[in-house]
Amino acid sequence: MVLFAQVIVKGQDPQFTQFYSVPLYLSPSFTGATEQQRFSGSYRQQWLAFPGDFVTYVFAYDHFFAKYNSGLGMMVMRDQAGAGKLGVTNYSLLYSYDFMISNKSWHLRPGLSFIYSQYGLNDYGSLRFPDQMSASQHISTEPPPSNYGRGNVDGTVSALGYNDKMWYGITVDHLLMPNQSFYEDKVLTPIKYTFFGGAKLISKGKLLRPVDESVTVAFQYRMQGDYRQLDLGLYWYYSPLVLGFWYRGIPKTNALSGDAVSFLAGVKMYRFSFGYSYDFTISYLVNSTHGAHEFSMIYEFFTKKRKRYHAIPCPEF
Repeated sequence: MVLFAQVIVKGQDPQFTQFYSVPLYLSPSFTGATEQQRFSGSYRQQWLAFPGDFVTYVFAYDHFFAKYNSGLGMMVMRDQAGAGKLGVTNYSLLYSYDFMISNKSWHLRPGLSFIYSQYGLNDYGSLRFPDQMSASQHISTEPPPSNYGRGNVDGTVSALGYNDKMWYGITVDHLLMPNQSFYEDKVLTPIKYTFFGGAKLISKGKLLRPVDESVTVAFQYRMQGDYRQLDLGLYWYYSPLVLGFWYRGIPKTNALSGDAVSFLAGVKMYRFSFGYSYDFTISYLVNSTHGAHEFSMIYEFFTKKRKRYHAIPCPEF
């Protein structure tokens, strides 16, 4: 990995192709959006052709308390990038509440999360700087950071509205704009705004039985600093198989009309869901990255007699 001094570098938060398989990472409003209890996990590895690891993984648990119309959850996310193993680990505590509105056909779920983040540069010696590019210079004159790790607190708020056929939501991350710099200066994390939603266009099934077939469209739009991204997706579910397609990269960013197209395949059963997706790069990096692989898993279980549950119609992947 090469670092250049006096150059502004812009980045954004980790992202998942199967963002509905990591619902608590997408929005605290999804906390407790399950019949009772749920474990979820995702693993993403991207840019396999680049030196160093670019991996992200998330593990989460949430529970729905029907008596209080509330959801409570915990989540751990780890993201690591590059030869210097620049990484961040987030520990989150999340809460949501479900309101019935519009004659019980619509629900509103506000949510919030409290986050403790640990930033770290775990292999500074593997980094290469501009003054090390000549054959005569092997040791960089760049001063090392004053601290190879940093801890911060942060917060997220969200809101989700849904009925049996559609859902719409907004998430606002990094309310406290934590400092990520390892030096004495400040590099504040920009606030991120995420808008998401979709609709179930076709739903086939027998009376009083789970849906056997459905077609769903979905979108996600993100804003963070100067960064903009729109994802458009389509899902086809025919029990127990799920197939999906996503296009990522609208609007144009850095004169590019697209970033990647993603293909998804999964299995959705009564309590267990498993998905795999592959991102095929369509930007100028098409011959350099080798795409991205992502795996996800969700397991739901019950420990008490269940009450009526108002399911959100969004996909599981």
